[in-house]
Amino acid sequence: MRRFLSILPAAALAVGLSAFACAETLTLVPGELTQQALDSARDGDIFVLAPGEHKGPIRIERRVMLRGEPGAIVTGNGEGSVISVYGPGVEIRGLTIKGSGRDLQAMNSGIYLEKTAERALVESNRIIGNLFGVYVHGATGTRVLNNVIEGLQNIRLAEAGNGVSVWNAPDVTVDGNTIRYGRDGIFTISSRKDRFTNNRFEKLRFAVHYMYTNDSEVSGNVSIKNHVGYAIMFSNRLVIHGNVSYRDRDHGLLFNYANFARIEGNLVAGGVIDVMPGPQDVANDERGMLPDTGSAAQVNVRNGPGKCVFIYNANRNQFHNNWFEGCEIGVHFTAGSEGNEITGNAFVGNRNQVKYVGTRDLDWSKGGRGNYWSDNPAFDLNGDGVADTAYRPNDLVDRVLWTAPSAKILINSPAVQVLRWAQAQFPALYPGGVVDTHPLIAPPPRPAAGGSLP
Repeated sequence: MRRFLSILPAAALAVGLSAFACAETLTLVPGELTQQALDSARDGDIFVLAPGEHKGPIRIERRVMLRGEPGAIVTGNGEGSVISVYGPGVEIRGLTIKGSGRDLQAMNSGIYLEKTAERALVESNRIIGNLFGVYVHGATGTRVLNNVIEGLQNIRLAEAGNGVSVWNAPDVTVDGNTIRYGRDGIFTISSRKDRFTNNRFEKLRFAVHYMYTNDSEVSGNVSIKNHVGYAIMFSNRLVIHGNVSYRDRDHGLLFNYANFARIEGNLVAGGVIDVMPGPQDVANDERGMLPDTGSAAQVNVRNGPGKCVFIYNANRNQFHNNWFEGCEIGVHFTAGSEGNEITGNAFVGNRNQVKYVGTRDLDWSKGGRGNYWSDNPAFDLNGDGVADTAYRPNDLVDRVLWTAPSAKILINSPAVQVLRWAQAQFPALYPGGVVDTHPLIAPPPRPAAGGSLP
C-alpha cells in the first residue's frame, strides 16, 4: 500500500468535496483494498482504486470517499452485498461494481446503504450484474447520480431485484441514471419527499414503481419498451411532470389508489413493439396491473401500449397538458375514481380514446377548456378554439362490446348503425359516461421527448 498526504486545492469546494479538503489520500492497487484498511481509516480519507480487479465484499463504517480510476472494478464473491455502507457522508465514485449474492430477503446489492449511511453519494459508477443495484435502506438524503445500473438478465421476474430501491428514506435524489434489466427501475416504498428525475429505463417490468410514498417528484424520465412506464400506487401529493413513456407494453401511466397528484406535460407514445412474455410470475396483488399475454414462448408484435393511462380508484388528481398517442386505449377510467380534473390533454390516434364502464356523467372540461380528440370532426364557427358541440368518446354500442365482447361480430350490422344514428338524433339516449363539453379544435403543444429515443 502506498500512502501519501495530499491537501486538496480550494477549488475542490466548488465540486462538493469540502468535507475532504484536508484528507489523506490512499492509492490502492489490486489486492490492497482490505477490510482492515477500511476499518483503520479516518473520517475524510480518500481511497483511490487503481485499474484492475479489487476483491470484495467490503464494509464502510467511516466517512470516506471510494474513488475509482478508469478500469477499477470491485467484485463480490457471489454472497451478500458487494459494498455495504454504514457510515454517514460516504462517497462512491467512478467504479465498476459487480458480483452480489442473489438473496432477495437479505437485499443483496451492488451498493447497500443502511439507515446510518445518511447523505451518501453514489455517482458515475457502473453497477453491473447484481441482484439490486443500489438499495437505500433508510439512508436519508442519499444521492444516486449519473450511474449505469444493469441488473441480472434471463431470470424470472419473481427472482429479480430493482435498479434502485428506496425504503423509508426521505429526501433521496435519483437523477441522470441509465437503468436496464431486472424487476423495477426505481422502486420506492414507505418514503416521502424524494426526487426521481432525468433517468432512462429500458427492459424492465416497471420503470418507476411508487408504493406508499408521498410528497415526491417524478420528472424528466424516459421509459422505453418496459412492461409499464410509471406505476403510482397508494401514494399522495406527487408531481409527475415531463416524463416520457415510449412503446411501453401495457401502460404508460398507471394510477392505483393515488390521490392529489399533479400529472402535467407527460408524453405517452405507442408504436410497434415486440410483446414480451406475460407476468405469470408476479405477486398476486399486482396481477391485475399487467395483462397476461401467455407463456414465455409466446412472443408477437403489436402496437403498444395497451393503455396510455390506467386510472383505478384514484381521486382528486389533475391531468393537464399531457399527450397520449398510439395506444389501444387512451384512458381506462374505472373503480369509482372521483374528483379528477382532466383538461388540456391531447388524445391522438388511439384505437379507443376512452374506456369508462360506469353510469355517472363525467365532464372532462373546466373553465370552458377541455381536451383535444383526434377523431372529433366538430366545427368551430366562432373561431375561439373550442368545438361548437360536445364530444362523447363512448356510446351504448361501446358499453355492449365491453360487457359482451362476442358482440363484435355485429359491429357492422344495420341494427348497430341505426342505434348510433338514433343516439345522434336523440342525445337523451346516450348512457352516462365521459363527455367533453368544450373540446379543443387544435392540439396543445406536444411535450418534448426527454433524452434520445430510438
